[in-house]
Amino acid sequence: MTFASTELFRRAQEYMPGGVNSPVRACLAVGTEPLFIDHARGSRIYSVDGGEYVDFVLSWGPMLLGHAHPAVTAAVCEAAGRGASFGAPCPDELYLAQLLVAALPAVEMVRMVNSGTEAAMSALRLARACTGRSAFLKFTGCYHGHADPFLAAAGSGVASLSLPGTPGVPPGVVADTLLCAYNDLQGAERLFAARGRDIAAVIVEPAAANMGLVLPAPGFLQGLRALCTRNGSLLIFDEVITGFRVAYGGAQTRFGIQPDLTVLGKIIGGGLPVGAYGGKAEYMRRIAPAGDVYQAGTLSGNPAASAAGRAMLETLQGCAYEALEQRVEGFCRELENLFAAKGLPVCINRCASMFALFFTEGPVRDFAGAAAADAGRWARFYRFMRGRGFYLAPSAFETAMVSFAHTDGEFAAFVDAARDFAG
Repeated sequence: MTFASTELFRRAQEYMPGGVNSPVRACLAVGTEPLFIDHARGSRIYSVDGGEYVDFVLSWGPMLLGHAHPAVTAAVCEAAGRGASFGAPCPDELYLAQLLVAALPAVEMVRMVNSGTEAAMSALRLARACTGRSAFLKFTGCYHGHADPFLAAAGSGVASLSLPGTPGVPPGVVADTLLCAYNDLQGAERLFAARGRDIAAVIVEPAAANMGLVLPAPGFLQGLRALCTRNGSLLIFDEVITGFRVAYGGAQTRFGIQPDLTVLGKIIGGGLPVGAYGGKAEYMRRIAPAGDVYQAGTLSGNPAASAAGRAMLETLQGCAYEALEQRVEGFCRELENLFAAKGLPVCINRCASMFALFFTEGPVRDFAGAAAADAGRWARFYRFMRGRGFYLAPSAFETAMVSFAHTDGEFAAFVDAARDFAG
C-alpha cells in the first residue's frame, strides 16, 4: 500500500526525531513538509504521491551521472550478489583506492571510511598526531560533518535551523577550534601570528558549498597553503562535495593547490554511504596498522560501496566536464538576466556543476553575506518551484547540483518557472 508523503511524515515523527534521519530534510526552513521519494532515474525523482520533479539536489551531490546510472546500478547489483559485507579486504576497495590516488594530485595513499564526517574527524586526528599540536582553524559557515570539534559556527543544516552549533559538546572539545571568516586571509594570518605554534591544521572547503556556494577569492587558498607551510601546519581540503564534481581531479586540480590531507565522500561512493581521507604517504603511514594513529571501521571499504564508486569514477573519466560547466554557466546567466529584468535583487554564485541563488544584491563572499540574503523569499521560491516540478534543497544555505543527465529543456523550463515567480 502506498501512503502519501503527509501521512508518512506524520507516522515518521512518532518513530524518528523530527520524522527524519538528517535535519535539513524536514523542510522546516522553507515552511513545508518533506516529500517521500519512491524512486529516481536520470535527472528526475518521483514521490510516493506520484509527483515527478527535476532534481537539483542529487542526494546532496553524489549523483553526478544522474540517478540509477546503468553502470553504477549494475556494479552494485553484482557486488551485492557476491555478499553485502565481508569485514575483510576485497578487490574493489583496492581498485577504488587506485583510482583516487591516480586522480587526485595530493593523494598518495588513502583510507576508506563510511561518511564524510568520519573522514574529516580522522583527518584531524592524523594532523594532530603528525604535528604534536591540538588547535586547528576552520572557517565560519564551512561544514565538515557533525563530529564535536567541527560544529562551532558550522554551515549546512546547523545554519538552516539556526542552531547554536555545540549543545552536548563539552566546552573543552571546541576550545582548540579557531574560527575565521571564509576568504579572510588577513584574519587567518593574525590567528597564525598569535597561535601558529599551536595550530595542527587548517581545514577548508576549497569551494564552500554549505553556505549556499561561496568561491575562494583570488589568492585565498594559495595564502592558506603558504601559511601552513611556513608554520609547520597541515592543510586539509574538505572535498566531500567538490571532489570529482568541480573537476575530475577535484578542487585541488581546478585551483592548482596541493593540500597535505584530503577529505572525500559523496561522489566516490556512487550514492552509497562512503568516505575517505588521503594525502602524502609520510602522513598516511602513521595510520594503524602501518603506524600508531588508530582508526578503524567494520564497514570501511564495503564491497558494494567500493564497486559503486569504482563504476562511478571509471564512467566519469569519459564525461565532458567542461561542456557541462558551460551549459550551467549559460543557464545561470539566463536566470540572472530574468531577475534583473524584473528588478529582483539576485546573486548567483556558480562553479562547474553547482550554483547557488541568493536573494540579495551581492556579492556573497562569506557566511555573513549568505546569511544577509532574504531567506523568506528563498522559502517562497522553494515552495513555488516545487509546485512547478523542480526539487531544490530546502535551505538557502545549500548548493544546487546539476548532473550530466540534466537537459537543456529542463534548464529552459526552470527559467520559465523562475520568470513566473518573479512576476
